[in-house]
Amino acid sequence: MDKHRQHGQDDALPDHVTQDAVVVVPGIMGSTLHDTTTGKDVWGIGGASWLLKAWTLPSGLKSLTMTEDELEGRTGRIKATGLLRHSVWTPYLAGSEPYTDLVDTVRTSVADDAAILEFAYDWRLPVAVNGRLLADAARTHLTAWRRHPAHAEARGHRVDQREGRLVFVAHSMGGLVTRAALDPAHDGDLQGDTRGVITLGTPFRGSVKAAVILATGRGTPVPLPHRRLRAMCATMPGLHDLLPQYRSVRAGDDVRHLTPSDVAGIGGSAELARNAARFHHAQQAITLPGHRSVVGVNQPTWQNLTISGGEVEPHPDGPRQNSDGSLVRDRQDRVRWFRVHGDGTVYKESAVLTDTVTHLPLQHGEVARARTALDAVTEIVRDDVNPGPPLGEAGCGLTAPDLVEAGRPWKLRLTDVAALPGLSCRLTDLDDPSRPMHLTPVWEDGTATATATAPAPGLYRIDVRTPDGFTITQLVMAADPAGPRAEAED
Repeated sequence: MDKHRQHGQDDALPDHVTQDAVVVVPGIMGSTLHDTTTGKDVWGIGGASWLLKAWTLPSGLKSLTMTEDELEGRTGRIKATGLLRHSVWTPYLAGSEPYTDLVDTVRTSVADDAAILEFAYDWRLPVAVNGRLLADAARTHLTAWRRHPAHAEARGHRVDQREGRLVFVAHSMGGLVTRAALDPAHDGDLQGDTRGVITLGTPFRGSVKAAVILATGRGTPVPLPHRRLRAMCATMPGLHDLLPQYRSVRAGDDVRHLTPSDVAGIGGSAELARNAARFHHAQQAITLPGHRSVVGVNQPTWQNLTISGGEVEPHPDGPRQNSDGSLVRDRQDRVRWFRVHGDGTVYKESAVLTDTVTHLPLQHGEVARARTALDAVTEIVRDDVNPGPPLGEAGCGLTAPDLVEAGRPWKLRLTDVAALPGLSCRLTDLDDPSRPMHLTPVWEDGTATATATAPAPGLYRIDVRTPDGFTITQLVMAADPAGPRAEAED
């Protein structure tokens, strides 16, 4: 038996094992990065201590800023070294969770570890660039897998005995990278060699949060981490590729598209925004073979925005269109606003391309980590034609600050909660997960609310379990209240 085999010592493979090769593609900030010029790891290092230093020290994330050479296409200074293995906090994005559980889940469905490719990439770069790299890596991976002894064994125990193909499992931005990789211009045969694409919370039509990040704190004091993120992303092509491509800007009694001049006005790059719009337009013609979406729902999510004086005000609701493309209006001919929700980062309709969708009440990072999402991935990788739980509303919505001050109380709010019995909340210090702090939900102005206090600086996870068995989580960073503020940075 091959030394990589993970299915025990029996000669026969389990019936559920696929002969296909699986490519796991992480989201933005989901790959660890290494600076080749300094020899230092610059993103994805474990531990709250590193996170606090990265977001507060003057040189903390300096290596991640795009250089002129990189903007002109001369890349290689920063190398992606692997998928995220530790929880990492980022302002606005509520943290990125490790992909260990996702990879381990895929491992239970393949014939050998060699069937899995963990595709790490420099998420600062344009999605188009990473798509080309993924196309090449996927082709190399499939060719090598088809020559592997375990591939022949897996084919022999399947009913159809077909040759192995590719299955992409992509989280967030990873879905955009996967779609770019399947552009026939890169590899005309790659689509035909792909059995399926599973996307987990992918913002196919963009996210308002990308615009908020670019505009945050311009001319006003804000917490240092948020301002540092804005400065880092201002010239980052990857972030601009996540800008909303749907009609997202409220303008009087209408809603229009975000323009390159809008992006420049809020602190981004007009050129990068223009490139992103062209890229997304061209991507619409690309078909994702066997595409199935796992989409987070029920979480309050920004859907559109107002721009005034270079500042952005996000809104948790948006318009809907009639069949002729006009906006739905009320009897006074005013635009009606609908709260569609989503996963807290990507609103639901931005993450859906086809009718084959599994809706789960999860936040963005958890869409690639929660047990319910992993169960859906397993069924799809194993070629189940009816993956995941049925569509429908479940769980609850979680709203909490992403940055709090250690030692000071703060509140989290839960939406779509009918009763408090059976609802549990806790706050866990990830450096000491054995001692979670239990929180008591109460009604406050008709909303289920809990008060929490992080006793010391560090990274914490909120866990909310609802009576119907769903768990909703979010990462929160607790900073030293005496620490540096943004206005001291410059």
